[in-house]
Amino acid sequence: MKYLRIKKNADFQKLFRRGKKVFSPYITLLYFPSHSLKMGVAVSKKHGKAVERNRIKRLLRAAFADSSDKLEQPCSVILLPAVRKDYDYAAYKKSLETCFKKVNECRKG
Repeated sequence: MKYLRIKKNADFQKLFRRGKKVFSPYITLLYFPSHSLKMGVAVSKKHGKAVERNRIKRLLRAAFADSSDKLEQPCSVILLPAVRKDYDYAAYKKSLETCFKKVNECRKG
């Protein structure tokens, strides 16, 4: 599923203020209902230097693109990775899928 990127600071702040959180071992996901699927990534300096942070962002974007079809309704999403020693695409993809299941359950009930 194709998605749009969240780039503006105002959009990030809106999600941080009003969004709901879902947790998994590798990712914290903030979401808010929207008309189209939007995704942003927030990686802090705790994760390392710019090279490591950019790698984490690439892994998260790829995992999101592959598993975004698991979301039943479109929403705006911010991905916050947990600080780890190793970062793995498969772990991110699995964590995203569990987060999406939780989001789908919350939005139904």
